[in-house]
Amino acid sequence: MSIENRLSELGISLPPASKPAGSYVPAVVTGNLIFVSGHLPSFNGKVQYVGKVGREVELDRAVEAARLCVVNSLAAMVDILGLLDRIKRIVRVEVFVNSAPGFTDQPKVANGASDLLREIFGEAGRHTRVAVGVAELPLDASVEISMVAEIE
Repeated sequence: MSIENRLSELGISLPPASKPAGSYVPAVVTGNLIFVSGHLPSFNGKVQYVGKVGREVELDRAVEAARLCVVNSLAAMVDILGLLDRIKRIVRVEVFVNSAPGFTDQPKVANGASDLLREIFGEAGRHTRVAVGVAELPLDASVEISMVAEIE
């Protein structure tokens, strides 16, 4: 089954790739890898789930934010690759959580991204990961995610 069919089966439709908010590109291919810049939980050009996780944003909403970050990252990949079927494996996911003081469930937030990637890519969606709490994120987003994938 193609990845596009799998997304459809999961009820996920990829948005158009977002435009960079600064002096960078959304994704770069080098060799057999695609590096995807950090993506926020944006929908229709507006950041969703704004604020600190553990204060303004509850854990379950932060998990949803992580899933939305993955969807936006995949849109950037499609923009460069044409088809997600070119992805052989998700290699690394880096999850940055805008954390309130004392919030230590960053791995649970990151599981939102990791679980979605497994749902989409199966075993090829298993990856290495970093999940860290940070003091602030751009536009006060609750989560930001960057990724690396192996491609054909």
